[in-house]
Amino acid sequence: MTARPPRVVMLGWEFPPFITGGLGTACHGLTKAMAAMDVDVTFVLPKGIRGEHASHVDLVVPGEGSDAPNIATRSGAALPGGVAVDRRGADRGIAARRAASTPAAAAASAIAAVAQAVAAGTVTAGTAAKPSPGAAPEAALARTVRMLAAPFIASGAYSSPGAAAALERIALASAAPQRLLRPGALASAAPGAIGAELLAGLSEHDRHEALSILEAWERYGTDDPTAVAEMVEMVRAVRAAVPESNGRGAGMALARGGSAPDYSGDLLAQSEAYARFVVESCRGRDFDVIHAHDWLTYPAGIALARVTGRPLVVHVHSTEFDRSGEHVNQPVYNIERRGMHAAVKVVTVSMLTRNICANRYAVPVSKCEVVYNGVDLDPKAAGLSTIGGRDKIVLYFGRITLQKGPEYFVHAAKRVLEKYEDVKFVVAGSGDQAQSMIQLAAQLGIGHKVLFTGFLRGKDIPRVFSMADLYVMPSVSEPFGIAPLEALGHKVPVLISRQSGVSEVLQNALKVDFWDVEDMANKIVAVLRHPPLQRTLTDHGFDEVRGITWEGAAKRCVEVYGQALEAVGGRHR
Repeated sequence: MTARPPRVVMLGWEFPPFITGGLGTACHGLTKAMAAMDVDVTFVLPKGIRGEHASHVDLVVPGEGSDAPNIATRSGAALPGGVAVDRRGADRGIAARRAASTPAAAAASAIAAVAQAVAAGTVTAGTAAKPSPGAAPEAALARTVRMLAAPFIASGAYSSPGAAAALERIALASAAPQRLLRPGALASAAPGAIGAELLAGLSEHDRHEALSILEAWERYGTDDPTAVAEMVEMVRAVRAAVPESNGRGAGMALARGGSAPDYSGDLLAQSEAYARFVVESCRGRDFDVIHAHDWLTYPAGIALARVTGRPLVVHVHSTEFDRSGEHVNQPVYNIERRGMHAAVKVVTVSMLTRNICANRYAVPVSKCEVVYNGVDLDPKAAGLSTIGGRDKIVLYFGRITLQKGPEYFVHAAKRVLEKYEDVKFVVAGSGDQAQSMIQLAAQLGIGHKVLFTGFLRGKDIPRVFSMADLYVMPSVSEPFGIAPLEALGHKVPVLISRQSGVSEVLQNALKVDFWDVEDMANKIVAVLRHPPLQRTLTDHGFDEVRGITWEGAAKRCVEVYGQALEAVGGRHR
């Protein structure tokens, strides 16, 4: 029988129309190409959207507001708000597997022993105070203990003395459930919180075990011990995938306002909240492989792989060394490393990135597969004529951050203007270095020659390319770099940093070291002064980029899925 195309759950932080850079462009291009290959893709986004951009995937997004149910939408269907999914009664497979490994008699005996001990007030000295005079009757208290003990027993955590002590404390405190069963009352480990008081003196492992059950209890209730056990496993999977957040994402709502993905605030908590959403939304879906894009989605991929047993493929578009140089954010680095090592296969966007994964994250080279990004060519847009005028236009297009090298672009502009006056430099984008670059241009006396457009989207992007005589990408560290391909697709010649992944695949482009602003300036002047050079770079570059497609990238990813499934002994038919 011929193997059918794999069914994929794809995790991403960006998707049109919410794009801040190459990540969203890559996710959209890749999924479109996969859809053409009949690959069934479920894309999970941490932001509720609707629109024509997602008509080729099953889109799973948060509902409106923090109290709304999970929403699953297929943008091509006539469903204005999506379909609500009740997850409390869904898929008890994990609980069944756990329960099967625990003898029923032992479980019943353990529950009865704890219930009798607590009801009789014979709890180990020092673990908790005796119930108050207004405590619940013995039967009610025993029921509470049973509800709490079942998930511990099903997961094996009850064998830990620390977890047992925590359970006894919780059981006694539960005599006043109205005090404890309010959001955040138990699962918080903040000083002064009830949870902190109950968990005092536990080891880190026991504390996390206890917090897992407390969170599951708060979020899903205790009506069905089997369901609680299922939820405990989900919570435990998320906590293990992103311990750096310390549970801060438990009560965080993902439905955010604004027009672009949020890269501000507590990103660790946001990543944890997204992981919870992914596990709850996708654990009951029928799929073969998980594909997670960049670090914010790695915890979700790790957790979903743990609760479903499906292989994880992580896609490295950028690393912390690209973003921060040698002064990395340690928690982010830890998450990246954990994701790469948890994955069955690691997809990198270039050999440059593959080498970083091997040398900085200790990922075996044999585990990595290089899949270059592609580009969507619009033949009509490629024929746009250049706006007339005396000045030539040199374009910088991208985020204005240290990683992208805007400082070197501005210094090169100063040197160019010393040799060639009829030129303007357009900086299209936004970022944390935007104000600094405006000030630098003013200090160099070229402020009137450097124009800052701010963030562009939609039709403004092809328009700015249509104006350009040359595109420059001076990145300090660029895992790939889609913008040069887009520029060539608009018949604009490119000058790119040798410290970029795209330099591995482009032959008909000028290349410089990002720090060599003199060489950068000389090559800019050469293109502006010599039209034959500009035409050659344009024509040959356009022909070259036509062969760098998302279809090719999608085929390579599907091959990687096959390798991942083979590695874990999985099959799809």
